[in-house]
Formats: sequence, C-alpha cells, structure tokens
Amino acid sequence: MAKVLMKGNEAIAEAAIRAGATGYFCYPITPQSEVAEYLVKRMPEIGGVFLQAESEVAVGNMLFGAAATGKRVFTSSSSPGISLMQEAISYIAGAQLPCVIINIVRGGPGLGGILPAQSDYFQATKGGGHGDYRTLVLAPSTVQEAVDLTMQAFYLADKYCNPVMIIGDGMIGQMMEAVEFPEKHTEPELPPKDWATTGAKGRPPNLIKSLFLDPLALEKNNLILDEKYEKMKKEEVRFELYNVKPRNKVLIISYGTIARICETVIDELEAEGYSVGLFRPITVFPFPEKALKKEAIRANIQTVLTVEMSTGQMLEDVERAIAGAKQVKFYGRTGGIVPGPDEVKEQIKKLVSKESSRKPPGKKKD
Repeated sequence: MAKVLMKGNEAIAEAAIRAGATGYFCYPITPQSEVAEYLVKRMPEIGGVFLQAESEVAVGNMLFGAAATGKRVFTSSSSPGISLMQEAISYIAGAQLPCVIINIVRGGPGLGGILPAQSDYFQATKGGGHGDYRTLVLAPSTVQEAVDLTMQAFYLADKYCNPVMIIGDGMIGQMMEAVEFPEKHTEPELPPKDWATTGAKGRPPNLIKSLFLDPLALEKNNLILDEKYEKMKKEEVRFELYNVKPRNKVLIISYGTIARICETVIDELEAEGYSVGLFRPITVFPFPEKALKKEAIRANIQTVLTVEMSTGQMLEDVERAIAGAKQVKFYGRTGGIVPGPDEVKEQIKKLVSKESSRKPPGKKKD
C-alpha cells in the first residue's frame, strides 16, 4: 500500500468510498466542508449519489430513507448541524437502520466558532435526541485512524443495524498526514439485508418504522435496542495504552487529537523523571469502563487526570468507571482553545512530586 498525503476531511471521504458507501447527503458547515467538496467529484465516479439538501433537518430524513434501501449511506457535519439531525437520528435508531455520521466538532454551545473542540461528547455518547437509543461512537486521534475507523464504521453499522458516529474535531479534519488505504477492503460476512425496501416483487412488502402506538410494542422495541447496546459493550470496546507501566504515578485519560498532545507531554516528563501513562478510549460509546478501572486502580497510581477540550464531559464517564477508587482530577480548555503541552505538564507536576515518581536507582527501565 502506498502512502498519500491527504487532509483529514478528504481522507475520511475517500475511506467511506472504499468502504462501499454509495450515498452521501449533506449541508455545508465548517470545519468539515471539504468532505462534501471532495465527494461532489468523487461520488459520480463510482455511480453513487451526492445530494446537498436545503438544511441539516432535511439531510437527516434523507439519510433515513436512503438507509432503508439497504445501501451504505452517510453524512458529515459539525456540531450545530448534528444537533439539527437529532430527531432523524432517533428515528433511524428506533427503526434499526444502519448509517454512518461524521461529526467534525467545533466550539459551542450555540453557533460557537469553527476552532476544534470536544464539547459534543454528551450529544454523541448519550443519544443526543429523544428516547431510549444510543449511537456507537468512534474517536480517532490521527488521520490514519480516522480512515481506518471510518471504514470500520460502515461494517459496524450493518452489523448492528444502528447509526455509528465518528467524532473528530477541527484539527483532525484540517490537518494533513500521510495515510494508507487498503488495496482491497475485506470484512467479515454479514446476514443479507432482507429487511430493506428494495421493491416488493415476489415477497410481502417490508415496513420500516419507529412509530409504535401500542406501548407494549414500543417497550418491546426499546428492549431489543437495549439488548443490542449491551452487546456493543461486550464486543466493541476499543482503547489504547501509552507508556502504561507499573511505576506510573499519574494516569491520563484523553481521547482524540488532544491525546496526541498528552503523548508528547508524557515523553517530555519521562525525560524529567516523572512516570505518567495514558489511557485513550477509542470507543467513547461503549466507554471502556472495565479496562479503565483495571488500569486506574493499580497500586502506584496516585491520581487519574482527565484532559479534554471541553469543560469536562468525558469526566463523568471516567468518574463512574473508577467509582471513587482513585482521586480523579480534570484539566481542560474550551471555546476552541487547544491545551498546550506546557499547560498539561504544569497540571501533572502539581499532582505528583518528581522524587516520588522517579525510577529507583539501579533498576532497569520497565
């Protein structure tokens, strides 16, 4: 596989094509507009559908209709645009349809600004719209990982017949990095989509709906959905460890592009005699609760530090996972401000002394 230098938004768009997406519905909004700009040329080349709607509300409903045909379809937007799609996303989840939603997060609330943020965590991981539903949410930290997770998202959407969201931020959408695309995309076989509305020729018509007027029928559908989400929690948890060692005194929890800054911090602190590890969730729903608690309760860990580009939205999941077993602290910037390495280092140095974290003399590096 040859590497190619691509902007994050364009790499995500190409990854969707290579994953078999044939329908894309959008309304332009920064900082993800390059996804649409790329696909307006690329989709016709594969015989796919590109459609710019009159609003994000319309996009959500077009996504519902297109997903019902069984084709791989998706949209991309940014924070307030995703908010306008929430009603349709709830319908899509309630009707058990697969689709992929790309959210390149900008600062908020309100119209906010176009700089990077992680303040859509609640919206992405807690449902966002109305009713008992969840979306499976993947959080890449590099452009290459955005490519890989976008391709995987279409498979997971089909596997669970559920919306899957890629949650990135303005940095990952706008930065350029070398990426590789598989020459041939393969994935495990899935059951045929015999539920799809492909034309009732020789079979009874398929009815796809999220409306259940009988409360017992609605409850049954909700319980089916809940069972599916529990299966996600068992089978789809993903995370990554960085510099996690028995002598760590601090464990950082961070996701997405800010986790890359934390890796730089860890490397610099290691040279100064501090031992710090990083736990990076890749699925933020399902959140890797059990794995996090296992790492956090290790004997040497004095403090768990959550670092985010928000006022502390993931913090709630971290605190619930650790359940009081360790001290949990938070550091974050919001409004589109990205925490710098020096800021994060300063916070860590306040939490643990250099001497208590230094490697014992004469010991080999673990």
